[in-house]
Formats: sequence, structure tokens, C-alpha cells
Amino acid sequence: MNREFIDFVATHEHEDTARLLLSAARYPSVDMPAAVQQIEGRRTAREKWPSLLACDDFLYPPRLNREQASSEETARHKAALLAAGAPLQTVADLTGGMGVDTLAFAAVAAEVHYVERDPQLCRMMEHNGKALGQENIRVHCADSLQWLSTLHSPFSALFVDPARRAATGRKVAAFEDCEPDILQHLGLLRSHCRWLMVKASPMIDIDLACRQLGAVAAVHVVSVRGECKEVLFVCCGADAVAPPEPVIRCTMLPHSPHSALRSPLRFTRSEEAAAGAYLCAAVGSYLYEPDAALMKGGAFNLICQWMDLQKLAPNTHLYTADRLVDAFPGRTFRVLQELKPSRKAVAAAIPDGRAHVVTRNYPVEAAALQRQLGLKEGGDLFVVAATVGTRPCAFLCRREG
Repeated sequence: MNREFIDFVATHEHEDTARLLLSAARYPSVDMPAAVQQIEGRRTAREKWPSLLACDDFLYPPRLNREQASSEETARHKAALLAAGAPLQTVADLTGGMGVDTLAFAAVAAEVHYVERDPQLCRMMEHNGKALGQENIRVHCADSLQWLSTLHSPFSALFVDPARRAATGRKVAAFEDCEPDILQHLGLLRSHCRWLMVKASPMIDIDLACRQLGAVAAVHVVSVRGECKEVLFVCCGADAVAPPEPVIRCTMLPHSPHSALRSPLRFTRSEEAAAGAYLCAAVGSYLYEPDAALMKGGAFNLICQWMDLQKLAPNTHLYTADRLVDAFPGRTFRVLQELKPSRKAVAAAIPDGRAHVVTRNYPVEAAALQRQLGLKEGGDLFVVAATVGTRPCAFLCRREG
């Protein structure tokens, strides 16, 4: 990362990286594969880690590590969660990777330990910590579980994000399919911390995971711009007593400026089970599709109470009302008309043949229905198809929020 290399990356940041690799002979003093890796890393950083762009000599790891790394938003959120209860003295990130989470923890803890088996990633973390002025990061090139077993003093918090890819490259979700299988090492992990945070796949079965982990105090379901990105399990250490059941908290990033929406998005399974779903007799003027975090968390009936809405059917997770709910946590659609799901009716209602199709608890998937109706993706109209009561229905809508 000398000045010549940094200047080359900055000068060629917007060029075709494939062409740069082919023209490597023109720049004999530049390690072209390394330069391309940095160029592609900076491009990813524009969306995923914008604050890193201010550091010219930040080293970006290979593509797979960049893809697996947390976004800046979600990393800061995790750090804020751990720091919310009490000041953090020591935190260990046991699955270091690119180190985005480590850097976020370093901003709220007195000392952070980054543990990673890959020597190249460890060298990058040592460089990047210094480049960013984070002097409280300690880098350990080791197997994290073996490293932890040699220690005696507990940490304020441990963070683990098991690799969710099988040897074949296939994505996996269950803890027992991840590397490491933390279920086999829960005793070791919990005995070395006050809090253990486990990051899981967005596809994880939350209730099964809580039973497997045990001592779960809270489950944090995090979405970013409407897409569920993380499910975090915060477990008590061995010396702490877990609550009777975990609190599930659904967080939508970026944070809503409407503070009234923040406090009610916490619930337990008992509260959800006790809540009644208010079923509609007919669809009103608006349809509401909750954010992915609420759907993953499972607040299906509580949404009716929180927002004073009616549900279309017990298994249709769409809601309706005749009034517009300000700042609804999800998507809002204005219902223009009920629509017969046939090509003729759709062609008359949508002359240009362009609309987005959404299906919920409907006999046909969205892509197949779009083909059946002869629609192309685009425009500002939506065809929302769902079961209302026991009857499959379709509605022509326009997005309101």
C-alpha cells in the first residue's frame, strides 16, 4: 500500500477491471490482481461501508470475504445492542473475517479481540486497524474455539457468526450445518462471557434456534430497506439467569424517524399467541404489507392491535383499512379496484401491460401469475393477489408508501 499503489487505485477506480487485468504488462510496478481487488472493494464500499472510503489505504479482502461481511449499518447496530446494557470492557469477535463487526465493536468497547484462522485476513486487520486509528484491537491468528479454551478471564461479550456455506458452496441455515457448529461448544462459549451474540441466517427457524441455544434473552430481527438481513440471538452467560422467554425485537434500518414506531415492535411469543387477529369482511381502501423484519419475527396478529388494522385471512399476512396509516412499517398500497385475474380484464385495466405482481397466500406464485396475466415488470401499478377469507382475489393498486 505505497503511494504509487494508492494513486493507481484512485486513478483507475472507474475502469473495467477485466481490461485492467489484461493490460497488467503496461504497469509492471503494480500488483494488478491486488489493485483490482482494491478497486472492486471500494466499489462495494460505496453502498456497504461508505465511511471506509475516507481511508485511502484501507485493504479490502477477496470477494467472498466482502460478500460475507456485515454492512456498516448492521455492524453498528450490533455494537449498539451489546453496549446498551452496560459499558463494554472486552469483546471478542470469534469469526473475524473482513473485520467490519470488529471495527464497530472497537468504537464502543475498551478492548476488542479479533480472532481469525486466515493469516492473510489477520494481516489485513492489523493494517486496517492502524490505518483507521483503532488502537484497541488485538489480532489473533488462531482457531477461535481453541484460543478461547486457553483463557480464564471472561469477556463482556462474545460475538460469533458461523460460516453458512457447505463444502460444496451451498448456503445453509441450521446451526449444525454451519462452521463452527456452535451447538457443540455452547458450554465453552457461555462460560467465557456475560453475553453471547450469535448471528444466524435470515432463513433460520427462530423458535427451534431458541430451543437449541437455550438461555436466549433476546432475538433481534434486522431488515435493511425492506429485506431481512440478520437474525441475532443474544444469550446469557453461564452466571446469568435467562428470562422465561426471549423478547423478539424487529428493527428496520435505516431507523425510522417516527419514534412512535420503535417501542411497540418488541414482543414475546406468548403475547403474539394471546393477540387476536381482526379479520376483515372486505378489503378497504388500503392494503398494508408489513416489513420483512416483522414477518420473520412472526408478529402476525399483534400488527392488528399495534396499527388498528384488519387481516385478510388467518394465513394471509396482508392487512387492510379504509384509512391511511402514517409511517406504516412496511409497504402501503392504495386499492384502485378489485381485478378479475384474467388477461382480458388486466389488459383493460392496465393498457400498457406493465405492473408489479405481489402474491400472498395465493394459489399461484407471483412470477407465474405475471406470465399468466401477460404483464411485464415495471410501471407504478401493482397487482396484489391474495386470499381474502377463503376466496382468492386480486386488486389493482398504487404504492403509497
